[in-house]
Amino acid sequence: MTDTRSITQGGRRVTVIGGGAFGTALACAAVRAGQCVHLWGRDADVMADVRNNQRNTHYLPDIALPDSLQATSQWAAETVVPDILLLVTPAQTTQTMVEQIANTSSYGGVPIVLCAKGINQSDGRLLSEIVRAQMPEAQIGMLSGPSFATDIARGLPTAVSVAADDLSHAEWVGQTFSGSGLRCYATNDIRGVELGGALKNVMAIAAGIVAGRKLGASAQAALVTRGLVEMRRLAVAMGAQPDTLSGLSGLGDLILTCASTQSRNFSYGVAVGTGTDLNGLPLAEGVYTAGIATKLADDHGVDVPIISTVSAVLDKRLTVDDAINGLLARPLKVEQ
Repeated sequence: MTDTRSITQGGRRVTVIGGGAFGTALACAAVRAGQCVHLWGRDADVMADVRNNQRNTHYLPDIALPDSLQATSQWAAETVVPDILLLVTPAQTTQTMVEQIANTSSYGGVPIVLCAKGINQSDGRLLSEIVRAQMPEAQIGMLSGPSFATDIARGLPTAVSVAADDLSHAEWVGQTFSGSGLRCYATNDIRGVELGGALKNVMAIAAGIVAGRKLGASAQAALVTRGLVEMRRLAVAMGAQPDTLSGLSGLGDLILTCASTQSRNFSYGVAVGTGTDLNGLPLAEGVYTAGIATKLADDHGVDVPIISTVSAVLDKRLTVDDAINGLLARPLKVEQ
């Protein structure tokens, strides 16, 4: 049953689409920033838990959610048109979700902020390109950076990048979510923020494989460093600003996700490295990104040995041991 409580507090009207861990966490951050927040999730039981118990037990157990957070599983159940939409569903669902948004009259003209980290596996489009193709007049933003959902939900200090073509719009979006704990830094490099968030997932799988094989901290440091070089190289070839990859949505996110089992991609890599059964593991976006990123690199004439090796391992074209030996046997080059 839809929650019909009216929203009486002040602030901007924010609709968060995606009732998983990260969507719920960002909804909490927006409430703490003084906004009127409505959370939509596909699972009716999860949304009922949020609405009735101020909990998202399935995704964020033991974290109390704000009393004022509205939640529903009924699409477009808003009593008022939102000022901003956050799309926080997995990257590979973006095409379907954007079509649904475009066909919802109450969402027409509402700015959209993308929060998933990935590249469309079927055709190599970035998520912003999917939105632009379906909704050419939409104001698009991108939120990405080193941020675990549990940290944001608890209000722990976290900093992210918010990108938009118009820097003033990025600042407006950042102000909507910045508050106790969360700080949003504005940039006009959507492409750089998108690619940083997507490509670091592949590197996190690689780092997990290194950890799973117990190759040592030195190997881990080398992997992360050379991985960042590949990320920057490909992103710049695709039109990103190089400095963006050294910021929160590139280096910052890379550091976070290459060293913690809270990262699904790192955990997936550990499972690959240890030979653990991969069936039933949580979604790891890097699995979808590795192959298409390799193709994009080929299309742009960019050398990405770590990304392409991860892709080959995930596709079972290489064993982990052969992949490691192959990378170690590469000719030595001048560092750049």
